[in-house]
Amino acid sequence: MGQVPAATRALRVLRYLAGQPDPVTLDRLASEVGIPRSTAYHLLTAMIEEGFVTHLPEQHRYGLGVAAFEVGSGYARQEPLQRISRRHLATLVDAVGQSAHLAVLHGRDVLYVVEERAPGRPPLVTDVGVRLPAHLTASGRAVLAQLSAAQVRALYPDRNAFVDRHGAGPRSPSALKTVLAETRQRGYAVEHGEVTPGFASVAAAVLDHNAHPVAGVAVTYPDDAGLDVGAAVVATTRCARALTRRIGGDPAY
Repeated sequence: MGQVPAATRALRVLRYLAGQPDPVTLDRLASEVGIPRSTAYHLLTAMIEEGFVTHLPEQHRYGLGVAAFEVGSGYARQEPLQRISRRHLATLVDAVGQSAHLAVLHGRDVLYVVEERAPGRPPLVTDVGVRLPAHLTASGRAVLAQLSAAQVRALYPDRNAFVDRHGAGPRSPSALKTVLAETRQRGYAVEHGEVTPGFASVAAAVLDHNAHPVAGVAVTYPDDAGLDVGAAVVATTRCARALTRRIGGDPAY
């Protein structure tokens, strides 16, 4: 029972950090959470070691770590979001005539949890249960583009963090930063032949009530499908926004 207060304080720290738009200073965190500065420091140190918090020493600030995001996105890997998303994905497939899927971030990979295959379309590598490098997939880019710079940097600290499949896609933190900046400016993610040669994808992120990305919705299509890509983008982002609202995210998204 003696550990319960410490656990409660740690959870309060996580909840507070999750609600902030940017990393915060130790003094501000301690004041807002209502705990002594020394207690906050020791809690943060332990949480950094476990990956739930990341420290930005040059800014003297603390933010959420990758482990916190993985715990938060665990909801998306469970039945509720899968069950909720199936009808929306089926509607998306009907609208574009191509296969669609839902994926969640798992470390530096995306894990595909739902697939709706369009009639007559061949099976894709993005089958349920498959994991692929997030930085190469449209779904992963849609999710990564909604993370803070500190969270992306924690996932991809150097060139060794990047996996190559077909010689295409970002291979360094700076290259990934450019891709994600373009994704945010565009409002949706794309990939072309970086997962499977001859296929392309468009994707958009599903956000929770804290505007954190819990999943990516994507449509994948062959290069020669003659797809109206603009219409596919509209349908995909509409699906992602519907799911965002369905799980209690910002209705204005």
